[in-house]
Amino acid sequence: MTDYDNIMHLANPTNTIAVLNRYGFNFQKKFGQNFLIDENIVEKIVREAGVTKDDFVLEIGPGIGTMTQILCENAREVVAVEIDTKLIPILKEDTLRYYDNVTVINEDILKLDINKIVEEKNNGKPIKVVANLPYYITTPIIMGLFENHVALDSITIMVQKEVADRMQVGPGTKDYGALSLAVQYYAKPEIVLNVPASCFMPRPNVDSAVIRLNRYQTPTYDVKNEKLLFNLIKASFLQRRKTMLNSVSNGLSNVTKEDLANALESMGLPKTVRGEALTLEQFVELSNLLAK
Repeated sequence: MTDYDNIMHLANPTNTIAVLNRYGFNFQKKFGQNFLIDENIVEKIVREAGVTKDDFVLEIGPGIGTMTQILCENAREVVAVEIDTKLIPILKEDTLRYYDNVTVINEDILKLDINKIVEEKNNGKPIKVVANLPYYITTPIIMGLFENHVALDSITIMVQKEVADRMQVGPGTKDYGALSLAVQYYAKPEIVLNVPASCFMPRPNVDSAVIRLNRYQTPTYDVKNEKLLFNLIKASFLQRRKTMLNSVSNGLSNVTKEDLANALESMGLPKTVRGEALTLEQFVELSNLLAK
C-alpha cells in the first residue's frame, strides 16, 4: 500500500518550480496553463467535489499533477486527460509514479469518447468530473459533457470568476445568457470557493472561482425537442440588444417571425421582449409551442 505521507505534494511554489526545472518545462500560452501552488485550495476543491473511495473521477487538464495527487488519495480511480504532450513524462515518470489508481491519457478532451471510458472504467455508472479548466475552452468542455449525455454525478471546476458568475445568474442581469440557461437546464450550479490570482503559477490577470454543477439525474423539464430549445436559446442571445423576433428570425431558418410572434402572444409576452428577460421555464414553453 502506498505511503502517501512520503510523497512530495506539488501544491507549493518550491516543489512546482523544482519539477518544472527538472524537465525544462515552459508554459504554453495556447493551452492556457496556470498551475495551482496552494495546497489548501487544492484540498478544498477535492473536498467540495465530494470525492470518496467509491468514486471514479475524470480530471481534465491535470498539468503537472498537482490536484491529481490529492484526487488519487481520495478516489477509487482517476483518469487524467492532458492535451500537452510535454507534460506526459512529468505525470507518468515523476509526480504520479507512486499511484496505482490513475490512468493518464494524452488527448484533446473535446475529441475523446468519454462515454466509452465511463462504460469501460465505471460500468456506465455516474462519474465525478474535477478540473482546473483553461479559460478559453471552458464552455465547449462543459457543454460537451452535458450534450453528449455523459453519465455524470457532478462537475466541480475552477474557472474564471466571471464565467462562474454567468453560470448561476438569472434573467435581467448582464451576465445572463446561453451558458446560464444551458448549465441550469442540466444541473444545479453553486459557487463553492473563490480563488485569487496569487494562488497560480504563472499568475493570471483575473481571479477564479470553483463552481460545482450537481447534475439532475432525471429531466426537470418536459421538452419536446431539446435541439430546438438550445438553438432557440443561442439565437436569442446572438444579438442580445435586439428583440427576440429579430434575433431569432435572423439566427434560426426553421422558425418564422410569424410563428414566433404567435407563440410569444399565446404566452402573454410582448413582441418587443428580449431573450435576456425570459426564464428557463419560459424558453422551454416557447420551444414546445414552436415544436408543434
